[in-house]
Amino acid sequence: MSTPQDRMAAIAEKQQTASLVIKTFGVFSASVDGTIVNSKSWGRDKTLQLFQFFITARSRSGLHKEKIIDRLWEDSEKDEGARNFKVALHGINKALEPDRQPRTEAKFIIRQGISYHLNQEATWIDAQAIEEYIAIANECRSSDPDLSIKAFRSAVELHQGSYLPNRVYEDWSSEERERLQVLILSAYISLSELMLDEQPLETVRLAQKAIAIDNTWEDAYQLQMKAYLSQGNRPAAIKTYHQCVKVLDKEFGLDPLPETQQIFDSIR
Repeated sequence: MSTPQDRMAAIAEKQQTASLVIKTFGVFSASVDGTIVNSKSWGRDKTLQLFQFFITARSRSGLHKEKIIDRLWEDSEKDEGARNFKVALHGINKALEPDRQPRTEAKFIIRQGISYHLNQEATWIDAQAIEEYIAIANECRSSDPDLSIKAFRSAVELHQGSYLPNRVYEDWSSEERERLQVLILSAYISLSELMLDEQPLETVRLAQKAIAIDNTWEDAYQLQMKAYLSQGNRPAAIKTYHQCVKVLDKEFGLDPLPETQQIFDSIR
């Protein structure tokens, strides 16, 4: 059975050796054998849309053609939807494998009957790597805090912005975007907690990163207050509390949690 260190090394190695490397956070990009697929190569937006759908649904072993059409182009007529799929799939294969010989199997989008899926064996995806790093970090948090810190850092460093920012208004991407955001925020908080005793100012920085992603994430305010207190910076801790109060009242009409209030009471 591979160790957490081995698994971390495997993730990093795959990023360097995978035929297809995909970055989904911030600016989307796909690289084949080290060469970025330029925006013109995708042609129509439907081509890129279908490819990004395959990425988002990567955990499913097979996606039925009709279900894909229903998710992406539910308002289209049956023939139009089928045509959209055929043209978009051809566009993906052409963009990723421009030199592929006719009548040969595509390397990255695998077809099984009328089902399709992304070939994950040949692909490295930042979103998948983030999940794997966080799983390793959580697994060894008690047994090996230093490795846990390293794994959490590897995860948050891959987060460069919103997931598929060009699809923020697409229903099929929303659930995955929200799920990944919660994972990332949890990673920032866990890393902040691990750094609190030894590097409180780093805890402040990480907590601020979490707040920049979601300014209602109360755990981040709590950690920031604790970190400032450990440095004797009482005014900054008080300012952080009042910022938290203001945000929660504005967004939800709620008071801070009792734990947040207890930290503030300790300051006073």
